[in-house]
Amino acid sequence: MLGMESYLGWKIDFLHPEGEPAFARPDSVSWRVFKNRIALGVGGIAAVLLEFSDARIRSGVWDHSAFKTDPIGRSKRTGIAAMVGVYGPQGAARRVIQGVTNMHAHVKGETPSGEAYSALDVELLDWVSATASYGFLTAYDRFIKPVSEADKTRFYEEGDAVARLYGVQHPLTCEADFHAMLDKLLPRFEPHPINTQFLDIMKSGRAAKGVPKGLQSAIVHAAVSILPDVVRERLALGPEYDLHPKGAATVKAMGTVAERIPLPSSPAGQACVRLGLPATFLWKRPEKQASILHNTQAGTAASLAH
Repeated sequence: MLGMESYLGWKIDFLHPEGEPAFARPDSVSWRVFKNRIALGVGGIAAVLLEFSDARIRSGVWDHSAFKTDPIGRSKRTGIAAMVGVYGPQGAARRVIQGVTNMHAHVKGETPSGEAYSALDVELLDWVSATASYGFLTAYDRFIKPVSEADKTRFYEEGDAVARLYGVQHPLTCEADFHAMLDKLLPRFEPHPINTQFLDIMKSGRAAKGVPKGLQSAIVHAAVSILPDVVRERLALGPEYDLHPKGAATVKAMGTVAERIPLPSSPAGQACVRLGLPATFLWKRPEKQASILHNTQAGTAASLAH
């Protein structure tokens, strides 16, 4: 059905109910960032690497999900969950997040070294949320368009409500929060074959059918490039993962294309339609967006008055 996405058996309708708001507004930084497929690709890979740096998260994902047998499918499902939190109707987002939380309640075990872990451990929930925010925002800022400090602050504020629904107790309020969390966890980080297996799969051309293998490889190297240097060193991701100028130019060029070409059937486009905006709204110039929002709000107010 048009407007539907599936996540772990739940049908998510980004087109309905008409008028139901998302947790972020159409003029939010979040809606701007998450519409760009290149930023999502780069940021998502970086987030996974940051998560897998900690053996507790790595073991939890490896032992309790389809990641080792279907890493691409699992990554795509995670991406859909992120879309729901940004663009989905609030009711649908709450249902999906509660479902994920219920599932996480059963994710417990021990790392190979014998350390106990639980997916509902607040420290791990905080870190997973932080890696996603850092990854997506940094990717957009670095490869799509520079993001002002004020807009970075807005981005973190916009994600607060959804993060807390997941059980996060310390959502990021600024990049300094991310680095403070990183400093605390850094001694735990270690290289592991799972990290390089994941990167090899993402570079293989299997991650996105129809996308040239060279571009997928460049996206992987771009993701490694936005990791803090101390993390890359801890993970032993050497010069073979360097992002060379040609690769950086390729990622930026594709990011520019993604920023300009509308995807009306995407969650972003469908969410716009749900709120009475053109499906192409997010791909228009900022001044045009402001004009459309003003006219839409004026029309809604006039309708209510009658």
